[in-house]
This record gives sequence, structure tokens and C-alpha cells, in this order.
Amino acid sequence: MKIKPLFDRVLLEPKESEKETKSGILLPTAAQEKSQVARVIAVGKGGCLEGKEIEMQVEVGDEVLFSKYSGTEVTVEDKKYVIVRQADILAILK
Repeated sequence: MKIKPLFDRVLLEPKESEKETKSGILLPTAAQEKSQVARVIAVGKGGCLEGKEIEMQVEVGDEVLFSKYSGTEVTVEDKKYVIVRQADILAILK
């Protein structure tokens, strides 16, 4: 199955959460924070918001930082993805 986001939405594949601290302490699942870094898998074509054309700023393959509690989580073929609006993406990581 292939997912194609519509309008100004972006399909992200989040990176795994940190399973241990820098000092080597293993974190239980309940203590692990949700990852805010993801790879762009697919991008919508943009759209029109309040009469202004929205140009997409991200491309497939970009690594991005997105808002912690944004988007909709979906599972396709045992892989977890997040669909967010482009406005929920805070930065492109280089």
C-alpha cells in the first residue's frame, strides 16, 4: 500500500526514541519520550490557505524536526508513520 498525502500534508517516518541515556542508563518504555525527529517519506502538492498559495518547503528524504503532539499516527504494513501539516514542521535538519 502506498500513501500519498493531500494538500499541505507530509508523511513522516519518526526515528526511534532513545532507549538509554548518554550515561548508559536504560530507560523503560514508559519513560521514553516520543521522537520529534523524522524522515520525510511523501509530500502533498500544496494548496491554498486563506487565498494564498502554499508552496511546499520540504522534500522526500529530508530529516525534519516536528511538533511533539502534532499529526495523526498511522500504521501501514507494520511500520509507524505520522501525517502532519507542513506548518507543524519546525525545521529541516542538515
